Amino acid sequence: MSAAPSLPYTWRLRLILVLLLAMAAVVVSRIVYLHLLEDEFLQGQGDARSLRVVEIPAHRGMILDRHGEPLAVSAPVESLWLNPQEFDATTEQQRRLARALDLPFVRFKSQLERNADKQFLYLRRHMTPQEAERVLAMRLPGVYSQSEYKRYYPAAEVATHLVGFTNLDGKGQEGMELAYDDWLRGESGRKRVLKDRLGRTIKDIQAISDAHPGKDITLSIDLRLQYLAYRELKAAVQQHRAKSGSLVVLDVRSGEVLAMVNQPSYNPNDRSTLEVAHLRNRATTDTFEPGSTVKPLTVAAAMASGRYSASSEVNTSPGYLRIRNATIRDHRDYGVLDLAHIISKSSNVGASKLALSLEEDAVRNLFFNAGLGQATGTGFPGERVGTLPHFSPKRTVERAAMSYGYGLAVTPLQLAQAYLPFATGGLKRPLSLLKVEGPVAGERIMPTRVAGDVLRMMEGVTLKGGTGTRAQVPAFRVAGKTGTSHKVGSNGYEDDQYVAVFAGIAPVENPRFVAVVMIDEPQGEKYYGGEVAAPVFSRVMAGTLRLMNVAPDKMPAPLEQQLAWN
Repeated sequence: MSAAPSLPYTWRLRLILVLLLAMAAVVVSRIVYLHLLEDEFLQGQGDARSLRVVEIPAHRGMILDRHGEPLAVSAPVESLWLNPQEFDATTEQQRRLARALDLPFVRFKSQLERNADKQFLYLRRHMTPQEAERVLAMRLPGVYSQSEYKRYYPAAEVATHLVGFTNLDGKGQEGMELAYDDWLRGESGRKRVLKDRLGRTIKDIQAISDAHPGKDITLSIDLRLQYLAYRELKAAVQQHRAKSGSLVVLDVRSGEVLAMVNQPSYNPNDRSTLEVAHLRNRATTDTFEPGSTVKPLTVAAAMASGRYSASSEVNTSPGYLRIRNATIRDHRDYGVLDLAHIISKSSNVGASKLALSLEEDAVRNLFFNAGLGQATGTGFPGERVGTLPHFSPKRTVERAAMSYGYGLAVTPLQLAQAYLPFATGGLKRPLSLLKVEGPVAGERIMPTRVAGDVLRMMEGVTLKGGTGTRAQVPAFRVAGKTGTSHKVGSNGYEDDQYVAVFAGIAPVENPRFVAVVMIDEPQGEKYYGGEVAAPVFSRVMAGTLRLMNVAPDKMPAPLEQQLAWN
């Protein structure tokens, strides 16, 4: 029979039992205390570690062409960011992360060291959801993602000068993206979500405010014509090794800009090699002396004065005109010219004599009323108004030079607007880069008869003996005017630097479109507007008339001959 346990052993056992019971009582009392008296505190601490208020991104409105073709759209993407204070990864994990982000490890390591005391650092913006998920699958502490939208431009460089682009944060930086940023930009929403310890959303809890997407805008341009104009302008600039070029096509009836292209251009979807000079929408920001393209306006001013009619004649012999210490010259002695031949032969002497025979501001006033020296009304960011100086009566040389396109500066878009009255029966219309619904009123700046007479005079420019025969369009009557102006350098007008221009209207019988082509500094033997710019006008206008289903207003030559013989 075994002996009973000793007293010391029993005492120690009881002491341990009492201590265990005391500890259990403390734990139970603490649990009771926290659940009954600190419940709100605990709930708040738990929520702070799992519930988050996050932003609901709102996509930016689309930019569309007049037929609804997308020019700018927003696609959902993911941006990865890092909390450096939570990031605790091994060197090998850091290398893997750098490779996944397509970043040099040395550069990535340097970024981490520079931002070690911060709580937010972008790792990479605008990744596809699949790319971001591969990085998040590494389950590295402190690496998070946020949903955003990336702007994409389907027409790329073809429409970029007009459409513009946004920055990484979705704010308009150029073009229509900038002009209508408030309209296009959406309003983000907010929601409360449940996240796991890696920062991934596992459940939406509550919507705080809804996201409101941006509004769409519909531009006036026709993407088909935009592609056509871009292709032809680019080919001409390359062919003549020109510095730059611009082309504008307007709708006569509404004043809408149907095409607006420039060279050189750039791809807004990849701006890694972008040159700042390529950003300019040269059709609205670059000015030049228009040269002989303003002579039809000078003739219109003369006819509107009542002193001249379509049959009036001007003696341009002996082919030059001395005014004080300046000599104005024609290519040769044209002798006596009527107004139509002053335009078709591009007589500087004839235009000068007309201008000097009128009231001192007659020519300038018509230039201004036609839109030169003032904004076109499009509201395009950075648009320039050009230069249209006022000369006193004694400055006869300057007044004469202005009559044939020197001493003033215009943009291609301004020049196109100035030609609208010849196509509208004397009405000037405001231009629009947005699609126009319904009829557009115009402001009369010249009599209908004068506009019609000058339009027919300009048709002679494209016919045999005129300076713009290469602007002809098969099966259509075309009117227009060539222009070739010397560029101004450090020592005055340069002998070997030119701007080649053609401004035209088609068809003559029932005008529908106005187009202006400007080629800056063409190189080689060909530099006249009739040689460089007129062929581009012909190809673009032929395609425009075909795409817009405009009926021909000129019969083929053999049929015309048959009718004449009968």
